[in-house]
Amino acid sequence: MNKPKARIYRFKVSLLGIEPEIWRLIEVSETYTFWDLHVAIQDAMGWLDYHLHEFVPESLRASNTGRIGIPESSMDDEYIAGWTVPITEYFASAGDLARYDYDFGDGWSHEVRLMAIEPKERGTKYPRCIDGKRACPPEDCGGISGYYQLLEILADPQDDEHDEMVEWLRGHAKNYFPYHPDMFEASAVKFWNPKKRWKMMMGHET
Repeated sequence: MNKPKARIYRFKVSLLGIEPEIWRLIEVSETYTFWDLHVAIQDAMGWLDYHLHEFVPESLRASNTGRIGIPESSMDDEYIAGWTVPITEYFASAGDLARYDYDFGDGWSHEVRLMAIEPKERGTKYPRCIDGKRACPPEDCGGISGYYQLLEILADPQDDEHDEMVEWLRGHAKNYFPYHPDMFEASAVKFWNPKKRWKMMMGHET
């Protein structure tokens, strides 16, 4: 009996509430968990994974329990640990959806849509980002309203807050200056090993 070919899941990740749209097209292994997918989304979008996150698959959207993320303890029944849930449990065919929320303070919400399930390409390394548009908002810029305000300030060198915002961008952990909101290059995306990120998050590795 022939062994089934390994497959990849292609997702479109769209940041909600911003126009023109900020989006990424990524491909990940079908063996991924929701934690692994979280790490891939963070890396492809350009977030820094400084804050909490949650996935709400479409089938769980009517419920206030069973969200997928990082439980506070083993007794936490609000969240299912993402590293224990295979993506195949909630993504089965093209068009399946989940909401991905990141940074509950700034309130970034994303639509995660399964676009296709296809055989892996021989010699191709996964995960990979194959397309996308526009730069991710700077981390901790204040959500959608803060993002639009930042763009207005940067566009006007005479604005009283212009120099302050430039210094904030320069001094940020990622050094966002000069910030070009329309620029994105899929080939420049670098993906972390999700197992290593998990160990760091759990305090097992520095």
